[in-house]
Amino acid sequence: METLLIADDEKNIRDGLKCIPDWEALGFALCGEAANGEEALSLILKSRPSLVLLDIRMPKLTGIDIIRIAREQGYNGRFIILSGYSDFSYAQAAIRYGVEYYLTKPIDEDELLDAINTIRESIAAEHQKSDSIALYREKAKDVILHELVTGVWSGDSANGLSSQDFQNMELAADIYQVVIYEKFGLLPSDKSYHFADLLNITNNGNHSFESFQEDSRNVILLKGSFALRRFEEFLSHYEKAEIEEGSPMDSLFLAYGHPVRSLDEIYLSYEEASALIRRRFFCSQGQHTLGYHELPAMTSHRLLISDDKLNEYCSALTNYLQANNRKQVAATLFSMEEYLYSVDSTITSIRLFLTDLFLQLKENINKLYSNARVSFPSNTAIIDKIEHCHYLYEIILYLSEQVKAIMDSSDNSSRDTILDDILYYIDNNYQNNIKLETIAPLFGYNSAYLGKLFTKLIGENFNSYVDHRRIEHSKKLLEQQNIKVYEVSEKVGYKNVDYFHKKFKKYVGISPAEYRKQLKLDE
Repeated sequence: METLLIADDEKNIRDGLKCIPDWEALGFALCGEAANGEEALSLILKSRPSLVLLDIRMPKLTGIDIIRIAREQGYNGRFIILSGYSDFSYAQAAIRYGVEYYLTKPIDEDELLDAINTIRESIAAEHQKSDSIALYREKAKDVILHELVTGVWSGDSANGLSSQDFQNMELAADIYQVVIYEKFGLLPSDKSYHFADLLNITNNGNHSFESFQEDSRNVILLKGSFALRRFEEFLSHYEKAEIEEGSPMDSLFLAYGHPVRSLDEIYLSYEEASALIRRRFFCSQGQHTLGYHELPAMTSHRLLISDDKLNEYCSALTNYLQANNRKQVAATLFSMEEYLYSVDSTITSIRLFLTDLFLQLKENINKLYSNARVSFPSNTAIIDKIEHCHYLYEIILYLSEQVKAIMDSSDNSSRDTILDDILYYIDNNYQNNIKLETIAPLFGYNSAYLGKLFTKLIGENFNSYVDHRRIEHSKKLLEQQNIKVYEVSEKVGYKNVDYFHKKFKKYVGISPAEYRKQLKLDE
């Protein structure tokens, strides 16, 4: 229903105008009335009524002044001017501001009804036209979004669309980024959240992002510096904090490409996000995001799964199990995990590789230890377990648990001995991207339990210990003047040199450059 405002300084006229026409039957609802010009202007700008019945002469502001100021403030509603006398100059001024009806008092009821009906029909026609344009734009936007993310779109095939058209479709921005998300929970009852809720932003008029589906994937196109900044803040919070059960990120997995500056580069960001979403199988425990910065490590080696590799790992594990060498067993499992992360093969092929390895290892151990006290799962149980694991780390943990059971059956190692093995492993692998979530399965532990045990026995948490070892090794490297600081950063496991600077200064008290300068002075 359309809205109506009545503005006249005479109360009896206002009351008559409210009662004489059947406004509800005419499709209008009264949203207010005003007795002077200032009050009328304020209500017009606040309520934006569809129609205003306006007396030409009122205290504080005249009807013409009200119309002029309202138009300058972007008000596009309709006016019917009411005047106690006919004045051609007033009528001319009203026409300049788009007023179609100038009625003199006393108001002829039929004339007023004719004016209202004509205005109502005109408003309805405008709404229909506006809805049609909006529908056309929405359909056009759907097509354009599809072409943008698939790389079909180019500036040369813009079909005559102007920059204003892109503005109208809310596609114009200074920067873009593609995010693909999928449900992280495994149960139908798991919660899901609206993307705007996660970023804590409103998206009125699709100003901040577009949400659509492409190839059955949920796609978000972030638009503009503000939206990208909020997404970066969101990532910073959730990638550092422990994900709590029932929180938004407990039910979602996100993959995102790098930011781009033009519409015809959006497909590059989408292709990266698509490649990453397919890598979810390789995520570590509790990992809920994958970003474009992880692509180089993913694409630097294009290895293929081979029987030779399978036999190599199986033979190594068998030998180290015979020698009861926990350190080398853990290192072999980690090496295998890194290898599988880098192979250019399907997830199905990787599952088959691990199943074959496990069955072959089981056969080797049964031959070597026919009277062993360890009880292996059946072949069917092994195949079913690996098939239903959603992540590589789950399979590695499963394999690690079985290996640990074998070793425990012939060795009474204490937890202190195992901790020594972990410390040895850290000292020999600090340059890699080692995390507690990655190491724990290799030694047959749950990451949360191992973290608590580590802190209790060592006196500092796992990450702090790794940082200490890295910084100690970096100090030795800094003694070599021919190695640049950024190279030292990479050699001790910090990919980001700024992050290395921050950690070094935290533990040493001065920057790497200052430390190197101090070494020269001490010579």
